[in-house]
Amino acid sequence: MLAKNDKLAMRNRGWFEGREILALNIVSSPGAGKTTLLERTIQDLKDEIPIFVIEGDQATANDGERIRAAGAAAVQVNTGTGCHLEADMVAQALQELRPPGGAMVLIENVGNLVCPALFDLGEHAKVIVLSVTEGQDKPLKYPNMFQAANLMIISKTDLLPYVDFDMDVALANARAVNPAIEAIALSVRNGGGVDQWYGWLRSQRQSLGQSSAIAPQRSAADKS
Repeated sequence: MLAKNDKLAMRNRGWFEGREILALNIVSSPGAGKTTLLERTIQDLKDEIPIFVIEGDQATANDGERIRAAGAAAVQVNTGTGCHLEADMVAQALQELRPPGGAMVLIENVGNLVCPALFDLGEHAKVIVLSVTEGQDKPLKYPNMFQAANLMIISKTDLLPYVDFDMDVALANARAVNPAIEAIALSVRNGGGVDQWYGWLRSQRQSLGQSSAIAPQRSAADKS
């Protein structure tokens, strides 16, 4: 299953690279704030960057409707009993989305910190969203997901005064399993840190223009 998925992911990656499309695989546990982050990103950047979204959930079209209301084209992919998106699902969604060259495709994966680590979708990078309400030990409990991620976003920082969450410990735990992981702390509610997120997105888009071939992202299984 993984071998078939990796072959299809390679095709997706070539499709993205050939069009200089920045594709990001956004992962988290349920309720960490992925959709809210995407809504804010679309509202703030849609006049600067063409943004297209693939929404993954086991059921309902709720998140896809939210994304379209924010101003981006979106395809809802429901996995039923499946706990993650797979490369062929992304390929089918792209046929419907048809993003133009230079666009950004944000893939919101099913809320899960286990299965999505193993399935490459052909993305340029994985972004993991960790909310302060979840606890700073999540990188140690779910190391494969954090090993596979390029960027960790610590979300809902406006709630820090009300929760028992140590930012320094969370960063240390993430870097214990993935020394190369980047980190941005932000709050969609009050806007703190979102400019750093936008700066990271811009830098990733710029890197696509500077290189005709982006090195494939390895899954957590490859790294172990």
